[in-house]
Amino acid sequence: MIKFVLAALWICAATLGAVFYSFQSAGTKSDAPAQEASLMGGLDYVKTDVISVPLIRNASVEGYFLARLVYTVDPRELRKLTVPADALITDVVYSYVYSTPALDFSKTPALDLDAFRAGIRDGINKRVKQQLVEDVLVEQVDYLTKEEIRDNAVKRRKTITEEVPATQDADASSGGHDAAPAH
Repeated sequence: MIKFVLAALWICAATLGAVFYSFQSAGTKSDAPAQEASLMGGLDYVKTDVISVPLIRNASVEGYFLARLVYTVDPRELRKLTVPADALITDVVYSYVYSTPALDFSKTPALDLDAFRAGIRDGINKRVKQQLVEDVLVEQVDYLTKEEIRDNAVKRRKTITEEVPATQDADASSGGHDAAPAH
């Protein structure tokens, strides 16, 4: 009987030791410094809608800065945001475009993409007071002047008015009535 009691105590001690060791090992792995996320994994790529920023100079709209961005972010940190990420990024893009005098497209023909990406990334991280966005990728950047927008609108109207008479002519040739199906 003493052998059974000693065996039971030995099994309990071995089990408790194994459980204690497994919790220690699991705690050590999660307490280790997080590995730096790379472009090879661990980050989410989130695409924004087209962000349209009207450029106002001399109290009138001169054109529109259009951008579609992709930002890389740790998904755990993204879930902690209380503000929608798209709203935050749109606000930072507006702030960057209006606060950067180098983005005067009437004087500067090209955009410094590296400075633009860094400015947006740093602006977001400064706003949330931590390293949220790892990188900003540019999918599309355009600048359209007011005249280009008007020209495109006129072209669309012409295309629509050219298509409407063509369908009206087809209706007129059939007498304006739908032909009854032949039985």
